[in-house]
Amino acid sequence: MNFYKYTFTFLMSLTLMACPASLEDLIEAPLSNADIARGLKEALNLGTGEAVDFLGAKDGYYKSAYKILLPEEARKVTDKLQVIPGFSNVEEIILEKINRGAEDAASSVGPIFLDAIRGMSIGDALGILMGEKDAATVYLNQQTYQSLYNQFEPVVVNSLNKFNAIQYWEDAVNKYNKIPLLNDVNPRLDEYVVHEALKGLFSLVAQKELGIRTDISQRVSPLLQNVFKKQDPS
Repeated sequence: MNFYKYTFTFLMSLTLMACPASLEDLIEAPLSNADIARGLKEALNLGTGEAVDFLGAKDGYYKSAYKILLPEEARKVTDKLQVIPGFSNVEEIILEKINRGAEDAASSVGPIFLDAIRGMSIGDALGILMGEKDAATVYLNQQTYQSLYNQFEPVVVNSLNKFNAIQYWEDAVNKYNKIPLLNDVNPRLDEYVVHEALKGLFSLVAQKELGIRTDISQRVSPLLQNVFKKQDPS
C-alpha cells in the first residue's frame, strides 16, 4: 500500500511541475462583483485614512502643498493692516490659525468618510474600477460632499475658535472697515476654510487612489492586488 501511495504522490508532483499555470487557474476563483466592491471600498478606506492622518497632523495643511491660503478679499485686508500697530504680521498669523483649525478638524472626520464609503453599491464599484484614474474619488466627492460639508463645518468652526482664528479675523476686519474710503468686507472666514479644507482632503484622496491604480507596490493586500489588476493595461 505504501508503494502505491508514494507512487501516486510522485505522479501528482510531476503533474504540478508540468502545468503550474493551468492548476493555478483552477485554484484561483474568479472575482465576484462583491469582491470588486470590497476592493474598491478597501482602496478608499486606505486613501481616506492616509489623507486624514496626514492632514490631521501638525503642519499637515500649514506646511504642505495643501496649505490653505487667504482669499483675494482677505488679502485686501491684510495688505492695508500691515501699517497699523498690532497688525503688522496679520496675514501670517491668520494663515497659521486657519490651517491649524483645519488640521484639528481633519483629525476627527475619519468616521464621516467611512460611513460614506460603506454606502457604495456593487454597481457603483464596477463602473468605478474601469473608470478614470480618479473615478473613486470623484464618486465619493459627488455623493458625499454636501453631507461632509454639513458635518465638517461645525467641527471646523469649533477648531477655528479653539485657535481664536475667527475672533482674531473679525477684529482685523473691523479695524479695516474703519479705514476711510474703503469698501467694507465680510469678516467671516469659516465657510471658506471648510471648502478649502475639504478640497485638500479630496485632492489627497485622489493622489492615493492614483497610487493604488498605477503602482503595484501600493496594493498592500491580496484583495487590492486581485481587484486592481483587472484595470491594469494588458
